[in-house]
Amino acid sequence: MDWLFFGEVSLAGLATGGLYALIALGFVIIYKATRVINFAVGEMMMISAYLFLTFAGLLDWPWYVSLPLAVIGGSLLGGVIERVAIRPMLGENPISVVMVTIGIASVLIGLAEMLWTADPQLLPDFLPGEPLFIGEMYVAPKSAWAFIIAACVIAIYLLYFRFSRGGVALRATASDQAAAYSMGIAVPKVFSAAWIAGAFAAAISGILVAASGGLSPQMGVVGLSILVIVILGGLDSILGALIGGLFVGWFETIAGTYLGGEYRQLATFSLLALILIARPYGLFGTREIERL
Repeated sequence: MDWLFFGEVSLAGLATGGLYALIALGFVIIYKATRVINFAVGEMMMISAYLFLTFAGLLDWPWYVSLPLAVIGGSLLGGVIERVAIRPMLGENPISVVMVTIGIASVLIGLAEMLWTADPQLLPDFLPGEPLFIGEMYVAPKSAWAFIIAACVIAIYLLYFRFSRGGVALRATASDQAAAYSMGIAVPKVFSAAWIAGAFAAAISGILVAASGGLSPQMGVVGLSILVIVILGGLDSILGALIGGLFVGWFETIAGTYLGGEYRQLATFSLLALILIARPYGLFGTREIERL
């Protein structure tokens, strides 16, 4: 076995896993606060990447102007979705809310095809392109920088939710909404903040994913991998999202390299099925016991 090649493939997988972890973190933040499973996360990523393409490619604005604007636009999209489509559904059957998010995903795909066409496109280069090596192992520069950016954003998220008042309010709402109300926390505002925070993570991730792999309206299929990650790690576990993201990114890349690209998703979903047989709530998820 060529261990140098295996090391390079593993590093590429971990770089992908860093982006997965960031997306999954946003997914879990939304679920913990609102108990909504957001099937539109991949399409929210895609819209943010198209916003960056519009600003940096079509309008020819500098990347350091286009990137913040695209991220802000993607974050506001999350807030609009929560206010217009999700908040009126709170208290309804969870399946109904899930179907709303699936409908939102379809609407976003149609909007992207209408505004930017269905043709694959490339984002303007904004990540450094110098070759990077760890020892003798080559790391694709875009993947490496995407991982570094994702790791920094994850660290900011964790510090914010640990030490800020907003983070405390979100954690309190996630633990017990009724108790949060009684303590004077504006729970509806926390819901909006959670969706904006989740969309912020999706926006950054979407731009980084598109910068490495290109952009099309079907880019949202990455949401399937994110769903695997959050179920694997536990829908309400931030630790599970981070560990699951790194592991699934690595596992998908190894499976795709050694088994063939057509077996990449099959291997990942097979692993998910095996883990759920042993741990129905995921590796780090909270086990819920209901009295009948």
